[in-house]
Amino acid sequence: MTEQLHQITVTVNGVARRADAPARRLLADFLRMDLGLTGTHLGCEHGVCGACTVLMDGVPVRACLIFAVSADGHAITTVEGCCDSGGELGPVQQAFQECHGLQCGFCTPGFITTITAYLEENPKPTEEEAREAIGGNLCRCTGYQNIVAAVLRAAEILRERDADQAGAGGAA
Repeated sequence: MTEQLHQITVTVNGVARRADAPARRLLADFLRMDLGLTGTHLGCEHGVCGACTVLMDGVPVRACLIFAVSADGHAITTVEGCCDSGGELGPVQQAFQECHGLQCGFCTPGFITTITAYLEENPKPTEEEAREAIGGNLCRCTGYQNIVAAVLRAAEILRERDADQAGAGGAA
């Protein structure tokens, strides 16, 4: 007996995507296996480590705890979608690079998406707030000091870009 497939339509990183998947396929597996977006990593597969964090309609979710059929019709942002429109590193990715916020890199996609969403809500975090923001993500290499520095640097980069855009808008 073959498993019944369901057509799932999602907008991933701004692009409409459609694929058929079994009802019990996890969103992380759907992204990786059906859509070929392998940036989302599966760590614990119990929602504890945060490596699989993606943004669903801008809100961080654990892709290992959500069935893909539940994401039907929603907008998903993966780590691949956290880059700039020209394909260059996004602010959080740039900050991770500058601050050496990644070691083995396995947990990095979950941190990038989590921090991206966090900075939308809290554009000027303190160090303590940055630590709290990443409290749901685990780094087995224990590189937390550099990750906290990356959160603060990403906030600076975002403010610099906003100032540049405001300056460019004022000059026009």
